[in-house]
Amino acid sequence: MKAKDYRKILHDLTAIVDEGVHVVDAKGKSIIYNEAMASLEKTNREDVLGKPFQEAFSHIPPEESSLYRALNENKATINQHQTYRNKYGKEITAVNSTIPVEVDGQVIAAIEIGKDITEIKSMSDTILKLQKESINPKEPQRPKIKRYSFKNLIGENRAFKEVVERAQKAAKTDASVFIYGETGTGKELFAQSIHFASERSDKPFLAQNCAALPESLLEGILFGTERGGFTGAVDRAGLFEQASGGTLLLDEISAMPYELQSKLLRVLQEDYIRRVGGKKDIPIDVRIIATVNESPESLIRSGALRKDLYYRLNVVNLTIPPLRERLDDLPILVDSFLEKHNKRYRKEVWMVSDGALEKLRNYSYPGNIRELENMIMSAVSLADQEHVLTEKQVQIQEAYREVSADTDFDGEQESLDQYLGRIESAVIRTSLANCEGNISKAAKQLGIKRQTLQHKLKKYQL
Repeated sequence: MKAKDYRKILHDLTAIVDEGVHVVDAKGKSIIYNEAMASLEKTNREDVLGKPFQEAFSHIPPEESSLYRALNENKATINQHQTYRNKYGKEITAVNSTIPVEVDGQVIAAIEIGKDITEIKSMSDTILKLQKESINPKEPQRPKIKRYSFKNLIGENRAFKEVVERAQKAAKTDASVFIYGETGTGKELFAQSIHFASERSDKPFLAQNCAALPESLLEGILFGTERGGFTGAVDRAGLFEQASGGTLLLDEISAMPYELQSKLLRVLQEDYIRRVGGKKDIPIDVRIIATVNESPESLIRSGALRKDLYYRLNVVNLTIPPLRERLDDLPILVDSFLEKHNKRYRKEVWMVSDGALEKLRNYSYPGNIRELENMIMSAVSLADQEHVLTEKQVQIQEAYREVSADTDFDGEQESLDQYLGRIESAVIRTSLANCEGNISKAAKQLGIKRQTLQHKLKKYQL
C-alpha cells in the first residue's frame, strides 16, 4: 500500500469520528484538522489547515499549549481539561489528549484528540460558585438551603431505629462514615443529620454527586485548580478547601473513576491536598461521609469501588433498610407527608382511607421513601375539598404496573435481549415520570450515569 493510500484512509477515518482530531507535523504545521475539531473550537478549517498551529492559535502562550509540549518537549498530555479562546475570542472548554509521534527517536508529529465539555465546565464552575455562596452568602435574604436533622428521620421500625441510633453515636465522633442504601432511602438526610448534630455543625456541609461530572472536572472540583496548571486554569479552591472544618458528602462514590479514588485515598491518609496543576501541599480538616446505592461487596467485586478506599471510609457503617422492609412505618410516614404537603399546597387532607393504605402496603417501592412521598404529594396537590384520600386518589405509576404485570418470558415470541430491553425500557419510563422528565434526577434514581441514561433513551426511542 502506498503512502497516499494511508493518507486517504486516515483522512476518511478522521472525517467520521465524533472526537476532534488535530495533527501537526514536526514543524508545527497543521496537516489534519477534522470537522469535529473545527466544530469544537468554533473555528474555520481553512484558518488552521496548512498553517503553523502557533499562528492559528497565537493567543495561546506556548508553555500552556499541549501541542507545543508534545512537539518540543516530547511530553504527552492525557485527558486534561483545557479552557482557552479561539482566534475569534470564543471561550472553549475541552478534554484533550495530546501525544508526540516518534520515529527513530525523533518527534515527527503530534496528535491531539479533543472532546467538547464547554457546557459541563460551565456547570462545574456554577457548582463551586454556589457552594462558596452557600458558605459566605452575599445576599442573606435568599431562601436558605433546607437542613435536615435527626428529627426528620421518621420511623418506629426496629431496624430503622437501630440505624438512627448508630448515626447519632457517629455524630459524637469525627470518624468517616460509609452509608449504603437504595435510591430514595434518605442517605443525604442521614449525612446532614450527623453533621448538624456534631461539633462541626457551625462549619460548612458540602455535597458532591460523583456521578455528575467526568474525571477531569471532578478532580478540579474536589481539589481545586492552580493558574498555569493547564490551559485556562485559574486559582480556585475546591470542595475540600471550601469545606474546611466541616463535612464533605461524596454521593455515589463508586461512580468516581478508579484513578481518582486512589488520589482521594492518599488525601485521606495524609490530610492534605494539592490543587490540580499546583505544587503546594494544603492541609485539610474535613470529615468525609460517603454513600453508595449498591452493596459495597458487589461494587468491590465489579471493580467500581477500591477495596482500600472502602476500608478507609468504612469506620462507621450505616445500612439503611429499604421501605419494603419497614412497611410497619407506612402509616407514620404517610401522616408526616400529609402534614408537610398540606402546608405546601394549603390543603386540609387529614388521612388516607383503609383501602388506600392497603393499596400502599401491597406495593414494592423501588423508589423507596422518595417515591412514597411523591405519591402523597401528588394526591394532596390534586385534592379539592376532600379530607380523606381514597384508593382512587392514591395513584401508583402505571409503568411499574406494566413491569410487574408483564414480566413473563416467552422464548418463542422474543429473545432474552428483547425481553430485558422491554423491562428496562418500562423502568426508565417510570423513573422519568417520577422525576418529571428530569434526566439527571432519573439517572440518580436509577443508579446510572446521566450519559448512560441518555444513551438508553436514544436506544429505546423514549
